[in-house]
Amino acid sequence: MERIAIYPGSFDPVTSGHLEIIRRSARLFDKIIVVVMTNYRKTGSYAFSVDERVELIRKCIGDLPNVSVDSYMGLLADYAKKTGATAIVKGLRAVSDFEDEFQQALINKKLNGDVETVFLAASSEHMFLSSSVIKQVCQLGGDISLFIPKEISQEVIEKIKKG
Repeated sequence: MERIAIYPGSFDPVTSGHLEIIRRSARLFDKIIVVVMTNYRKTGSYAFSVDERVELIRKCIGDLPNVSVDSYMGLLADYAKKTGATAIVKGLRAVSDFEDEFQQALINKKLNGDVETVFLAASSEHMFLSSSVIKQVCQLGGDISLFIPKEISQEVIEKIKKG
């Protein structure tokens, strides 16, 4: 049986930390689906459209044959059923991430008893990264090239600076 995992997020934009979790997950599972979702708490604050975020991720994963990218509007538990995924991968940067992610994991398990949530701790190199902080640093003129994948660096910087 093929082990399929989904790695959900808003990815606005995808960061080096996200890419690290994608690469590590690709070694653990037969197939990874990176799924761009809408975070309803962030509605209206996205720098990139869903289609742009999907395309940015695709540009970063070309060397990972078992990773694909999709988007979905709806419940993650339903998307897992639809794709046959048995795992949801979540990256944790700090203990503060855990409470919210743990609550989501419990809800997803209740909605879809066939899916498990797997938590991967971010490396110390990426623990401080978030898409929000990266956008803020860029808007204020800081160099974000160390924090985002090189494949999309120039494109992301230009888009964020345009505002």
